Amino acid sequence: MARKLLALLAMLAATLVPVSLSATSSAQAAPFKVLAFHNGTWDPAHIAFVNEANPWLTRAGQENGFTYESTRDWNRLSTLTPAQAQVVIFLDDAPTGAAARTGFQRYIEAGGGFFGFHVSAFTQNANEWPWYHNTFLAKGNFVSNTWGPTTAVLKVETRTHPSTLRLPEKFTSAVSEWYSWDRDLRQNPNVQILASVDPSSFPLGTDPDQTWRSGYYPIMWTNKSYKMIYANFGHNAMDYAANRPLSSTFASATQNNFLVDSLLWLGGGGTPPQGEWKTVVNRGNGKCVDAAAAGLNNGTVIQQYACNGTTAQNFRAVATTDGYSRVEYRNDSAKVLDVSNVSTADNAGIHLWTYGGGTNQQWRVTTGADGYSTITARHSNKCLSAPASSADGVQLVQATCTGSAAQSFKIG
Repeated sequence: MARKLLALLAMLAATLVPVSLSATSSAQAAPFKVLAFHNGTWDPAHIAFVNEANPWLTRAGQENGFTYESTRDWNRLSTLTPAQAQVVIFLDDAPTGAAARTGFQRYIEAGGGFFGFHVSAFTQNANEWPWYHNTFLAKGNFVSNTWGPTTAVLKVETRTHPSTLRLPEKFTSAVSEWYSWDRDLRQNPNVQILASVDPSSFPLGTDPDQTWRSGYYPIMWTNKSYKMIYANFGHNAMDYAANRPLSSTFASATQNNFLVDSLLWLGGGGTPPQGEWKTVVNRGNGKCVDAAAAGLNNGTVIQQYACNGTTAQNFRAVATTDGYSRVEYRNDSAKVLDVSNVSTADNAGIHLWTYGGGTNQQWRVTTGADGYSTITARHSNKCLSAPASSADGVQLVQATCTGSAAQSFKIG
């Protein structure tokens, strides 16, 4: 946190949460190494974060094709090259020694990747290391922070960056303390802001004296002159008296997607892998979910049709938030299954529409022990359903979930 008076206690361990990661196996990602630096000695909230981050990132690497190592030896930066580690992470601090700072700048200028969490950007004297604080991170000095730690609704400002491809228009972060800076990143042409605090978050904070009530606050950004991303999360809520963490930085599956996809981009230079294209076959009539006439336009009817192996019958689920996914169409992955007119009524038709983050464009896929799945619309809690007719060309609809064969699909 931002120098609020706290008891400096030793942290035993942080509660671990499951790793919610990319939709595909690590075999699709190019192998690379991530080397994280930390102190893990100041502020129990930061210690709690480090203690959960190290095992979480280790597992993330195992599932996404990179190796992860953490160290307290900041002097390793003095000779580090991108060939030795493709990505460097600062978990809870930044280097203070001259040799480590010079080596880090040399590493970055040689093409190394960087991901910085929360307090790695904190300073009230940016001119003490101007390249890092003013040029590289571009944010200058710390100005204020929220308190206590809370979630925030974040608005995704750049949805075409490799790190944000799986993010909706808005999402709720994990709990953190949030920082503001004395430089307006919007005025820097080298900075691309990835996400900022959405106004719906205000008031942000629980202490009246440290609450944001309005304003513009960037949370995640990249400097286009370098291969880097900074994210302002990484401070757990704490019961300081009991030395016990009350939250996890990895509690938001959507935020986790951003973190993993950021590392994949930093380490490999590419976009995160997506799921395989699959057919969706109705249990009741054996017909495939199909885009009429292989259409590409908004409003193209999603119908049932005899399975024919064409790409008009190929779809994939891409995670959004809270266990829901958008269902993308192979012939134009920007188009997804959409309940027309955001209707919550039975028999509302399903069509293609450009994804915009709407809850009528998100679905929960629940697969039973028999291998068949129900597909439930987020906004209405109604199930994707085949019509009573078994004829080709009849539009699929949503309907109250009944467990019938018309609402059961084999995905594969």
